[in-house]
Amino acid sequence: MNALSIAEQLSFSTTRIETSDPNGNGYSGTGFFFRSKLDEDKYLDMIVTNKHVVKGMSTGSIRFTTKDKDGNPLYQKHQPIIINDFEKNWIFHPNSEIDLCVLPFSFIVNNANAKGIQLFYKTFDETLIPDTESLNELDSVEDILMIGYPNGLWDSQNNMPLFRKGITATDAKLDYNGKKEFIIDAACFPGSSGSPVILYDIWGYRDKFGTLNIGKQRVLLLGILYAGPQASITGDIQIVTVPNLQQKAMAISNIPNNLGFVIKSELIRDFIPILKQQFLNTELQH
Repeated sequence: MNALSIAEQLSFSTTRIETSDPNGNGYSGTGFFFRSKLDEDKYLDMIVTNKHVVKGMSTGSIRFTTKDKDGNPLYQKHQPIIINDFEKNWIFHPNSEIDLCVLPFSFIVNNANAKGIQLFYKTFDETLIPDTESLNELDSVEDILMIGYPNGLWDSQNNMPLFRKGITATDAKLDYNGKKEFIIDAACFPGSSGSPVILYDIWGYRDKFGTLNIGKQRVLLLGILYAGPQASITGDIQIVTVPNLQQKAMAISNIPNNLGFVIKSELIRDFIPILKQQFLNTELQH
C-alpha cells in the first residue's frame, strides 16, 4: 500500500450522509469514522454524527471509497450503502440533551466483503481524544480544521470532503456555559453537522507557555460540530442546529455569523458501556 500523508488520511475519515424523510424531503450531513476499543483485542468501528442528522429519517445513504488488492484507495470507485429504517440503526447518546449518535457498521463491511468489495476508510480512535495533559497545553486560541460537506458540496468524482480552517473562539479546555462544548470561529454551513473538528499542527507548534516544539506533530480530535448562532433580519440571535436541508433557492431570514458550537470529543466515550453490552460477544474488528 502506498503511504498516505496525515492530511490524506484525514480526507478518508469522513462520509457524506444523504437522508430522506417519510415525505421524500432530502437532507445531507457529515459523519466520521471512529474505532473504539472494547476489550484487549476487540475493536468496533462506527460512524459518529449528530442525532438531528438521522432523527426522523426513513432512508439513508452512506458512501465509502473502495480499495484495490494492494490496499490502495480507488478514488473514483466508491460505494453507496443504502440503509432502510435509517434512524433505527443508530445508537443515540444516553443523555437526550447531547446531540450525538453512532452507527456500528461491521454489518456494512461484512456485506461488502461477501460481494467482493473492499472498503477503504480511516478511523479516529481514543488516542486522538485529548487527555488532561494535552488540554492543559492548549492556549485560548488555537488553529483548527473542520472536515465535511458544507451545503452538501463534495468532490463527487473522487468521494472527497472539503476542509475548512478556523480558530477556537472559546477556550477548548473550558466547558462553555457549563456544557461539554466550545465554540469555533469558522464558516459553518448546511451539511456540516457532524463534522470532526481537529487540532492540526504537523510542522511543530508553540504551546501556551511559549515553548516551541519544532517538528513535533500534534493532531487531536477536539470535537464534533452540531450547531451555530444565527442572526435574524430583525437582529435577534438564535442558537440553532446547523441545518442540513438541501433545497432550491429560497428566501432566508437568518444569517449565519460564522461561529459553530462543538461537542467535546470526550463524550464519545459515553457510548463505550452501551457498545460493550451489545457487541462485546460478537465478531468485531481485531
